[in-house]
Amino acid sequence: MARILVVDDDPDFVEITRTILEANDYVVSTAANGDQALKAMREELPDLVLLDVMMSSILDGLNLSHVISEDPALRQVPIIMISSIADSPAAGMFPTDEYVPIDTWISKPVQPDDLLKKVAQFIKK
Repeated sequence: MARILVVDDDPDFVEITRTILEANDYVVSTAANGDQALKAMREELPDLVLLDVMMSSILDGLNLSHVISEDPALRQVPIIMISSIADSPAAGMFPTDEYVPIDTWISKPVQPDDLLKKVAQFIKK
C-alpha cells in the first residue's frame, strides 16, 4: 500500500485527511511541522507528501519543499502543497516570483474527491 505523509499543524485537517486517505487504502503518517516531516521522511520514505504552507512559521512548508528538493534521498517524492494562504492575510508573503519545488497545489478547504484525484495522479495503485 502507498504511504502518504500529511504535514500540517491543524489537527482537524490532519484527521479528516487521514480518514479520507485511509478509507481509500493509503497508509498515512503525519507531522505537524517541517522538522518532524524531515525526520519522518528519513525514517520511512513516503510515496507522496501533502504539505501545508503555514505551520510553525508562515512559510515553513515552502522552506521544507526546498529542503526536500535539494536532498538526493528525498527529492524523488512528489509534493502536493495544500494551503489557504491565498485567502489569508499572509498571502502577500508567499513568493509568487520564485520557483516552488512542488508537483501540484490544492487550496483549502479541500474537497475529498479533489484530494483523491490529485493523489491518484502521483500514486498508481
